[in-house]
Amino acid sequence: MPANLAPEIAVSQWFNTKQPLTLEKLRGKIVIIHTFQMLCPGCVSHGTPQAEKLHQMFSGDDLRVIGLHTVFEHHAAMTPVSLEAFIHEYRLTFPIGVDEAGKDGDIPVTMERYGMRGTPSFVVIDRDGVICHHGFGQQEDMAVGALVGSLLAERPKINGLSASTAEGCSDIGCEVTSA
Repeated sequence: MPANLAPEIAVSQWFNTKQPLTLEKLRGKIVIIHTFQMLCPGCVSHGTPQAEKLHQMFSGDDLRVIGLHTVFEHHAAMTPVSLEAFIHEYRLTFPIGVDEAGKDGDIPVTMERYGMRGTPSFVVIDRDGVICHHGFGQQEDMAVGALVGSLLAERPKINGLSASTAEGCSDIGCEVTSA
């Protein structure tokens, strides 16, 4: 596995989705992972609203926003029951998973896999499953917009070829013609 290929997320419980999400199933789409804690001021004031805006703006596009409640402190206060109330109160509509507890009980599994420094963290994964941005703290809206726009503008690849060389696309698939 290439060093920059995104590790799979480890989630113990999901909110706002009928089916559990995996990066493997989302391959071919741009994925944004927003990690947060309910008691993190930067998460509440900037990161989580930014993730919700991205979800609202691009929900019809080839982009998926995933929230990941990554608790590494105040465990007793940040339970799934509290998270459910938080999601309701802040009217969050993007899928949110609870990062699986780590072996030592302090650092959650996905947080450790990604080497995150804390919350909020913001990870962007391209259509090939490669991490193209890994940020900690507040991410500037304009920079996020520029990155997302450039990734959405890139044509997806079909069998390693640019989709612009594909012909005969339908709901079943795209047929590549030889030059």
